[in-house]
Amino acid sequence: MREYKGSEIRNIAVVGHGASGKTSLVDALAFVSGSSKRHGSVKDGTALTDHAAEEIERGYSINVGCAYAEWQDTKINLLDTPGYLDFQGDAVAGLAAADGALCVIPATSGVEVGTERMFREAVRSRDPVLFVVTMMDKEHADFDRVYQQIKLRLSNKVIPVEIPIGEGPDFHGVINLFTKKAHQYTRGVKTGEYQETEIPAEAKEQFDRYYSELIESISATDDNLLEHYLEGAEITRDEAIAAMKEAMKRMELFPLFCVSSELNYGMQAVLSTVVALMPNAYEMEEMHAFKGAEGDATVEIHARDDAPCVAHVFKTMSEPHVGDVTFFRLYSGVIASGDELYNATRSGSEKLNHLSVAQGKERIEIQRLHAGDIGCVAKLRNTHTNDTLSTRQHPVRLPLIRFPEPTIQMAVHAPNRADEEKLQSGIHRLHDEDPTFEVSYNAETHETIVSGLGERHLEVNLAKLARKFGVHAELTKPRIAYRETLKAKAEGQGRHKKQSGGRGQFGDCWVRFAPLPRGSGYQFVDEIVGGSIPRQFIPAVDRGIQEAAVRGVLAGYPLVDFKVELYDGSFHTVDSNEMSFKMAGILAFKAVAARAKPVLLEPLDELEIVTPDDYMGDVLGDLSARRGHILGTEPDDAGTRIRAIVPQAELYGYASSISSMTQGRATFKRSFKGYEEAPHEVAQKVVEEHAKEREEELVAH
Repeated sequence: MREYKGSEIRNIAVVGHGASGKTSLVDALAFVSGSSKRHGSVKDGTALTDHAAEEIERGYSINVGCAYAEWQDTKINLLDTPGYLDFQGDAVAGLAAADGALCVIPATSGVEVGTERMFREAVRSRDPVLFVVTMMDKEHADFDRVYQQIKLRLSNKVIPVEIPIGEGPDFHGVINLFTKKAHQYTRGVKTGEYQETEIPAEAKEQFDRYYSELIESISATDDNLLEHYLEGAEITRDEAIAAMKEAMKRMELFPLFCVSSELNYGMQAVLSTVVALMPNAYEMEEMHAFKGAEGDATVEIHARDDAPCVAHVFKTMSEPHVGDVTFFRLYSGVIASGDELYNATRSGSEKLNHLSVAQGKERIEIQRLHAGDIGCVAKLRNTHTNDTLSTRQHPVRLPLIRFPEPTIQMAVHAPNRADEEKLQSGIHRLHDEDPTFEVSYNAETHETIVSGLGERHLEVNLAKLARKFGVHAELTKPRIAYRETLKAKAEGQGRHKKQSGGRGQFGDCWVRFAPLPRGSGYQFVDEIVGGSIPRQFIPAVDRGIQEAAVRGVLAGYPLVDFKVELYDGSFHTVDSNEMSFKMAGILAFKAVAARAKPVLLEPLDELEIVTPDDYMGDVLGDLSARRGHILGTEPDDAGTRIRAIVPQAELYGYASSISSMTQGRATFKRSFKGYEEAPHEVAQKVVEEHAKEREEELVAH
């Protein structure tokens, strides 16, 4: 492979709903361009960018895959992104590394929820978008229906540049509106060769209608062209393409193409259009990076070869027998194999041995990489997704990729104690690969919690855990971290006396318990006067009460938000010691807390849900069924935004439930809100479950 300068590079993310044909399109583009030597298939497990074991087994993309197509002296970097929302983190990473997007829509099923989500994400990223209608050769393919769906659900600024000749099994060509020619394909051609002919008579009326719409739409984006158009002057092909390219940058036009990836029909036109219409790195706006590791001052980053090196890591993958492979976009400067760069995010140096570009699972070693290109390198010591690599002389940090927040939580358990360490190491390595897969430890429930974007997301990560690290872990419903508190005042004695020959143990204390406002925590007040308990033993009473409070009164959960006054007691000059008074504190807690009307507190989460208006009634009804308290609703670009507070105990499986309820079109965020007294029937159930668990433990022992 020759070296490509930034002006000769296009970075394109291929996005869309799951099973829309993205991976097949990338495979076909690379094959037709001659950059890939075989035409693979998702069905057969031979697709270029779906090469992980989990992807081959399941038949869909899980990771962002990198490939390239060399066409018209241009290198097109293709970032094949996952379509299912469980793996949206990698799709966002792909868009972050790209300068434009191909939004893929199947001619059979049309616009789906993933199409909407990823199109909006591309527009938010200010990436020019080309729509590609795939599977034109399949039964029930309907180009016009998909075109109208795009106009209705995505953008009315979409405009066809190609229209099909025939549909379904009869699909055998396309008409290019710019060239006013038909491309007629012969079934069985391997790399998309076609015969250029005049427009068939039966398609002339359709061509005239779409051509008029194309020229009118392009003219409306440019004042000079609009003037020529209104005067009836001919707008040349070059003028139209130049105006369309500028309009795409401003998000004023979205061209539409039609292809068959399986038959390789339409691939050459897509490749040529990407070269002609998509921006190169030099044409993109400059980026702003933070100076140094901690600084908040910013500096402009330009895609120039003579500028200091700045690269951003958008993906890290762990490969057996290789280690971590780091994928990055070079935003400025030139790097050579063996160069040393500085990781300002983690304050460490990294040597880039075996600098490569990826063609699916193959890594092709290169000597140099220019500003604007995408590369990869293996075995960096301490560099992870979202890190910035720069020079020690000019250290900078690029803005972080904003990954979607996890929506589902599960507890993860190793099959046995011997695998516990391997489990912890493995899941943290998986987090390094995929920042949307989060890991935490709940000290209250003593469980390791993994969070992700859906059940499928967690299941796939467990499959990776087994394949890469040899740990066959299990997911279970996480325990709820309830707490307990008091509603009344009470007082009483804690007396510990033990005599077993020789020196005995003696501690005696009198305490008052009282409730405190929610969130106040624990307070201990020393009211001892006259030395009824010596000063050195008073902290021991405090420790005993705190230790007992961790185990609670009702169901074994920590007791919080209460005050203890130590007001009297007695001691023995010989038998009293710190341990005796600590035991007295524990006994005082058991005697008094149970009489101070203990109640169960349940944790609450605040939900922010955005749902299309069609489903708002169902969403609100479901929240009420989950004991949710609606805080309010307000209009949103995607429908209605709902804010509600819901008990954590009622949110298990909510991500799957709301996805099913709204056909995947609603989104939500959740954040911890606080604790509130649980209803009597809920508390009673929790107390009974705790008593049953204790009984089973005693029997087991």
